[in-house]
Parts: sequence; structure tokens; C-alpha cells
Amino acid sequence: MNLSPRALLLSLLSGRYSVCRLAADAEIPAWAQDGEFFSTIRTSTELSLVCREAVVPAGIRCEPGWRVLRLEGPFDFDQIGILMAVLAPLAGAGVSVFVLSTFDTDYVLVKEHLLGRARSALEAAGHRFKDT
Repeated sequence: MNLSPRALLLSLLSGRYSVCRLAADAEIPAWAQDGEFFSTIRTSTELSLVCREAVVPAGIRCEPGWRVLRLEGPFDFDQIGILMAVLAPLAGAGVSVFVLSTFDTDYVLVKEHLLGRARSALEAAGHRFKDT
């Protein structure tokens, strides 16, 4: 078992993001793929998109106002507790999250108006922020 490091390095991606919901059978729209960070997840009940807030057309069901924290990886798949090390302090501070994972790392989205509280809680837990 490979336990996670005590302190993690995080970086804040620039810009604001939206989490959108489309019908399960919807085509993945080109606008959702604009920018260096986006995500599409299809299930039998929905197509969820995370994309730059500025590109979302009017009339799309979405939740705007998210900022993206990147956990600086890569992390091996056998590392235990990586997300918990970040999520526990955020939960303790009353910060709701939306989480995405990739092969190499994890991304934690927090509402922009809670970003200061999130950063304070994470730094108090021993995590550091990379200057971006």
C-alpha cells in the first residue's frame, strides 16, 4: 500500500468554468471543447460537460461560477488518500466541490465565491499552491 504524501501541491487554472447537462443522446458540442481544459462524461441518463464559462450558449442547463484546482501529479494508481487529503479540509470548511479525475491527476472544482475559504482550508491542512 502506497500512502499519499502529507502535503500536496495545487495550482489554480485561470478562468471560470461551467458544469453543464445535456440529454444523454446529445452530440458533444464543439463549443464545449474550446480551451485547454474541458471534460465530457456520457452516461445512460446524461451528457455532462465541464468547459469555459464564456463559451456556453444561452439556454443550456448549467451551473456557472466554478474555479479549477489541479492536484500536481502524476499520482500512481496505488497511492491511497490523494483526494481525501484535499476533500476532507474542504468539507470541514463547508466548501462544496465537483471532482474530475484523469489518468495522471485529479481536479477539484470549487465555486469562485468560496475560493478564498477553500485556499485557506487547504493551506491550513499543509497543502501548498503553485504560483501560476
